[in-house]
Amino acid sequence: MTYWLLKTEPDNYSYFDLERDGSTVWDGVNNPLALKYLRTMLIGELALIYHTGKQRQIMGVAEIVSQPYADPALHDAKRVVVDVQAVRRVKQPVTLTQIKQDSFLRDFDLLRLPRISVVPVSEFYWQRLLELINGTKE
Repeated sequence: MTYWLLKTEPDNYSYFDLERDGSTVWDGVNNPLALKYLRTMLIGELALIYHTGKQRQIMGVAEIVSQPYADPALHDAKRVVVDVQAVRRVKQPVTLTQIKQDSFLRDFDLLRLPRISVVPVSEFYWQRLLELINGTKE
């Protein structure tokens, strides 16, 4: 299984909005590499929802619930979207500062490619981030 990190500006759409709505179309992605990643997503894969802007922290977990499809609002087959569904709010948000300070995460694409809004997360990084989320850092 592939895991993901999806960035969102909480003033536009937060994890709490996703919880309220239950599911949503994950749109607004226009970076070519981020779109490439979206095109590879599969139903059932999990994603960490990361708030950008002033918050800069992981807030929740979501599930990919559709295959990628052309964004119906744009009429452009190259601009794809997926549907995501809220799974759970994290017990303890993990900040960008915590991620940067963790030696196990130093090569994580969130840090290497800070402008990409869709980031793949390896199994190792996923497990490490879950440890931070659950407060078990050792």
